[in-house]
Amino acid sequence: MNLEHNTTGSVPEASAAEQSPAQSAPAVPSPQPQPNSGGQSGKKPVVIYILILFLAAFLLMALSLLMHQRSNTEALGQLQNSVNAMQAVQETQDKIIGLQEELSQAREEQESLQEQLDASQEKILDAQKQADALLGLYSLQQAYLSRDYDACSEILQSMEDQGLPPLLSDEPGISGTTAPAERYQQLKEAVLNP
Repeated sequence: MNLEHNTTGSVPEASAAEQSPAQSAPAVPSPQPQPNSGGQSGKKPVVIYILILFLAAFLLMALSLLMHQRSNTEALGQLQNSVNAMQAVQETQDKIIGLQEELSQAREEQESLQEQLDASQEKILDAQKQADALLGLYSLQQAYLSRDYDACSEILQSMEDQGLPPLLSDEPGISGTTAPAERYQQLKEAVLNP
């Protein structure tokens, strides 16, 4: 019995030896790489690559921020220049408006002074005409007293032509003398009706 067992036992050994080496290879365990050493070396380049990408993104963001800052500074400078120019224009317009108001006031004052001058000149002319009328009355009286009736007629005609008789006052003189207008009428009647 032992022999049979041995024979049967040796046959499987022989059949196992007859098997191809390819089939026997899986039976031998192959060395597998260590998970700790291979994983660390594969992850390091990825981490460095990600860090470089983050650093590049940060630098680009910083550069973009600086460019925006510069652009904003230039825009603010231009805006400030525009504001300053507008303020200068506004100040100039305010000065022009002020000068126009002063000119308007000066014109009004000039018109007022011109009216006063015109009124004064009219008063002077009236006073001059009244003086001429009184001088004519005096000349008429002197010619009448000297009995020069031809000179009296010429003086009367001259006074009438100049419109002087209405300028003679109707009020009596200081010491109760005859009013100039009344005296003129008396002399006129005396010369025209001798």
